[in-house]
This record gives sequence, C-alpha cells and structure tokens, in this order.
Amino acid sequence: MSGALFELKLDKSGHWQLRLGDELHHGVVVVRAFPIGAPDEAVSILSAEGHELLWLPEPLQLPLAQKEAVLAALQAREFMPEIQRVDAVSSFTTPSTWSVQTHRGFTQFVLRGEEDIRRISSKTLIVADEHGVQFLIRDLPALDRHSRKLLDRFL
Repeated sequence: MSGALFELKLDKSGHWQLRLGDELHHGVVVVRAFPIGAPDEAVSILSAEGHELLWLPEPLQLPLAQKEAVLAALQAREFMPEIQRVDAVSSFTTPSTWSVQTHRGFTQFVLRGEEDIRRISSKTLIVADEHGVQFLIRDLPALDRHSRKLLDRFL
C-alpha cells in the first residue's frame, strides 16, 4: 500500500500506532529501506509481527504532520553516530580505545578487533564498538588527513 492516507502517533504507553482507514495497528515499527545509501528515501511501516503495512517512497514529501511523525519514529529507533574525526587511538593493535568526534559530540569506544570495521562501499565504513554500537563513517576521503592516517592502520 503506497500513498494512502494514514495517521502515525504514539499511544499512551509510548508505542507507535498506525491508523490506515478504519484499521488501527499497535506497536508498529518505522524503518528506512536504505539507511546508509539513501537515508532520505523509502520508508516502510511494519506491523509488530514484521509485516509491511505501508510503503512510503518519498517520506520527505509527505504533508507536514505525517512527515514529522515518520521522522520522529525513525529518530526514536535509530542510533548510529556519524564519525566526523578520529582524534586518537590508544594502540594500533586491538583491542584499542578510540577517541572520536561524532555529529552528536565527543565519545570514546573500544574496538575489539579489525573485523569490527566493515567496508560498506569504497568510501563508507561501519565501525562497531565492544557493546555493538555502530558508528558510521559516511565519506572516508572527506575526513581530515590525521583521521585517515589513523584509520589506514586498521584497514
């Protein structure tokens, strides 16, 4: 179902619910179809059982109230800080502690092993810390020279 009239809102217990016509679905989940490659395109709203209820090919083109609800649901679900600079690495052997600047501010994390750095494309990486938190490096060549030099030791 695409382009349908819908209402997405939080219920009293803090769970998202979706109204499609006369049907009300509780505990829905809003997910990006392409979270790394095309984060502003295509969103799916899934039932609590994981079945697709609604496909939104252009969520940013929705009317304001719908767009705000979809973006709020996405933000509540997603947590992938984007690394903008690598300040320091405690050691070039793992495990090592990384000090980084993200779009959410400064943080430190422990990289258990080089296998926790995954190349998504020629310029995109995902770095997972010891707790499973994933950090995104969207554009490796755009990082400053110091950051690239530190990362080169692990790639």
